[in-house]
Amino acid sequence: MTSNKTPSDADRMNRIISDARNNREQKEKAYRAKALKIYPPICAHCGREFEGKRLRELTVHHKDHNHDNNPEDGSNWELLCLYCHENQHARQDVAEAYDKERPGEANEETDSTYRPFANLDALLKNKQNNRS
Repeated sequence: MTSNKTPSDADRMNRIISDARNNREQKEKAYRAKALKIYPPICAHCGREFEGKRLRELTVHHKDHNHDNNPEDGSNWELLCLYCHENQHARQDVAEAYDKERPGEANEETDSTYRPFANLDALLKNKQNNRS
């Protein structure tokens, strides 16, 4: 007795996610191998050299943070050790957090309603008239 069991949505989603992860890993291996041929095995930030087993601690960082931007000349890559790579992404996260509009701040697209020097000319004229 055979069953015509169709894959559930969860099974399909798991397969899609698995395929996407495998594709990403293959791409990473390809551009990592290219980057290691182009650049010396040295962290671009801290300057530590890596060889042998420790070479796995060296990662490829995308300067523009776009993992799909992998030019053949490696111009979007730099080799960073695990620590510097993590630090670089943490700094990027902080910068992005500060770029977002924070509550209570004026939006750049709208004009501010507070004008500290709006009546300054009238105040100065009034002060001059009182002196005379």
